[in-house]
This record gives sequence, structure tokens and C-alpha cells, in this order.
Amino acid sequence: MITIPESDLVVHPLCLGSNIFGAAATEAQSHLVMDAYRSHGGNFIDTADMYNQWIDGHVGGESESVIGSWMKSRGNRADMVIATKVSKMDRRPGLSAKNIIAACEESLNRLQTDYIDLYYSHSDDETVSLEETLGAYAQLIAEGKVRYIAASNFTPARVRESIKFSEDNNLPSYIAVQDLYNLVDRTTYEGEMAGTVADLGISNIPFYGIARGFLTGKYRPGVTEVDSMRPAALVYTTDKNYAILTAMDEIAQAHNAPLAAIALGWLRAQPTVSAPIASARTVPQLEEIIQVVELTPDEVSTLNALSA
Repeated sequence: MITIPESDLVVHPLCLGSNIFGAAATEAQSHLVMDAYRSHGGNFIDTADMYNQWIDGHVGGESESVIGSWMKSRGNRADMVIATKVSKMDRRPGLSAKNIIAACEESLNRLQTDYIDLYYSHSDDETVSLEETLGAYAQLIAEGKVRYIAASNFTPARVRESIKFSEDNNLPSYIAVQDLYNLVDRTTYEGEMAGTVADLGISNIPFYGIARGFLTGKYRPGVTEVDSMRPAALVYTTDKNYAILTAMDEIAQAHNAPLAAIALGWLRAQPTVSAPIASARTVPQLEEIIQVVELTPDEVSTLNALSA
């Protein structure tokens, strides 16, 4: 278990993503995946109010509802660390105080709980003052409905500005960011954002930790049959990335671990990462991502060089 910096949240080193719960994974399948995650000591689940409004016939909130029904049926809410998000749901957009308060109540109802452990601003909203947004979070924290707040998809400048405003005005501060980061997609995070996170003493809880499934190794040269659930992974099918998979094969063999576990191990070796996020549609997929592998410095260096 690890403690997320700037908090007392003690979590499993894998944060279980849930953007497919209630969609690509049915409620029953999702419950089985969460059961398997718990059987390995997992306790950290990431969701959002807008999951999965992009599916025909869905309106958002389905993932939260599935997690809520699971926690209620298992009676394990006190054992779990639940993260959810506000600002990108079609019918609850933005970071106004009114919207944050209303969205939080709706998320609490769907999750069948009276508190959220980590509540993200899912995207920035510069039309609303920081005073208003952070004041709303202060109210929710004072009421015991939220424990900590974090930011996703912000610019480095806005993360700095927001945290400075919090410090200057005795308001709750973002304790983490959630940004895209993985072994084959490093440029969007490394550099200014990674430097900002390091300077502020917070951490990244990165999404797409296994690059939409590419880093599981199922996409190989000459393989034409791909998982239709993850066509977006095809963007990663380049010679450079295939070379990374080849190196990962050797490392995986040395650790007797799946490739996905190696990809997540590389992320954990990065100094500003706390717990990477990965999702699973089935229990066998969960078994691929749950093993916690500690890579050697040489292995990290090899993967760094190939993916630079």
C-alpha cells in the first residue's frame, strides 16, 4: 500500500479505472472485476459523473451507480477509497459553486455513500473564479462530503495558480493531478507538468496507464485481429512502440509477469507518479494489471531510452 502525497489516503498501488463499468462491462461483470480487485487487496477506484454518457442510451452516472451497488451489496464502503469527478457531464458542466454542490449530491446518491474520498475538477473552467470553485469545495469538505480535491486536464500554469490561491486564502488545495501518461505517450505530461507536480510536492495519478490496451502486448506487427473494444489503441502501432514491446517481453519474462504489469511498474518508477490507473472489463484482464512489479534501475533506463 502507498500513501498519496499531501493526504492520508492509503491506497493500493493500482487505481482501478471504471470508465467501462455499466457499458463495455455489464453491472454483473463489473462486480466480478471489483471482487477480484478486492481479493488482491485493492481499495482505490476511479470514476466520474460523466462515465459513460458517450454510449447511446446512456446519460452519465452509470459507472458510479455500478460502483455504488457493488459497495452496498458487499458492505465495504469503509474499506474503499473512491475518486470521482465533476465538470464534464453534459447536464452538469463547469465548476460553478452551484454546479459543484449539485453534482456532488448526485454522485453521492449514485455511489450510495455520504462522502467522496477524492473529488476531481475533471477539467478547468476559467469562466468561474478560483474563489468560487475552491470555496464550494471548502463547503463540501466542511460538511464531510469530500475528503480531498484534485485536478484533471489542467494546464501546469493553472495548477500552480489554483494551489497558490488556496494557500493564500486558506482554502482546500488540489493534492494531485490526473493526466495522461504512459510508456508510449510521455510528451503530454513530461516536461512542464511533471516539473510543476514535483515543485508542488503533489503527484500524478495517471490515466491510460496501459495505453488503451496497447501495452498489454496484444497489438503486434502482422496481427490483424484486434480488440474492437479498443480501436483507439491502433494509434500506438508504430515501429518504435513495437520495439518497446519487445524489450518489455524480456523484462516480463525476468519478473514472471504480464506486460501490463511491466507498463504499470514503469509508471510507478517515475518520481511524480503515485498510483497509476488501469481498467479491466473481465477478471482475466484484472489479473494482468494487478501484479505490482518493481523494475530494476537498468530496466527503467532501458525503457526510458527506447520510449524517449
